[in-house]
Amino acid sequence: MADKFDNFDELAANEVAGADYRILLRRATDSIAILAIHGGGIEPGTSEIADAIAEEDLSAGTTFSFYTFEGIRSKNNSDLHITSTHFDEPQAESLIGDSKVVITIHGEHSEEDGEGIFLGGLDVRLGRRIGQALKTAGFQVGKHKNPNLQGIEPENICNRGQTNAGVQLEISRTIRQQMFASLMTRTGRKTTKPAFKRFVKAVRSVIA
Repeated sequence: MADKFDNFDELAANEVAGADYRILLRRATDSIAILAIHGGGIEPGTSEIADAIAEEDLSAGTTFSFYTFEGIRSKNNSDLHITSTHFDEPQAESLIGDSKVVITIHGEHSEEDGEGIFLGGLDVRLGRRIGQALKTAGFQVGKHKNPNLQGIEPENICNRGQTNAGVQLEISRTIRQQMFASLMTRTGRKTTKPAFKRFVKAVRSVIA
């Protein structure tokens, strides 16, 4: 289904910040940024996953920049989806312009496409390392059969950092459901399950 809005300016002219959507941003001194541009009710669970990957690890002493654009309506949050190649919200663009490594977290919804994690992005080397760590953690990892979900366009936000090559992680609905007490409610997503911790730990083990 085509997006309702072609870019952020169109969305901002028709939707209300704080009522329909919100933006959360934490900048770190490290040059790695973790983004969930379809967070909140758009692709549920992605904000929480990105936030956990980015947050400070006291034992390792590492923290990464975090950004999310969240749909916060009670329904129809999919209207707020802007595809990764068109996503141009200014704070996100500023962050990735200052970042050498960009990793984006997405939610994949087509059950027929599998129940795993789909690797994408132009940083193939980093993607393979993350993929291997996720496999070791017990996740099924592969490449999505839909080219539009492979993150290979230079205009994809994951590839617009300083190196022009990043990593995109598409997480199937089934896997996300295994990560939270309830995927489809904000309250339910506050309670995480072991699969959530395994995923976060695996990604951090590579980038930290």
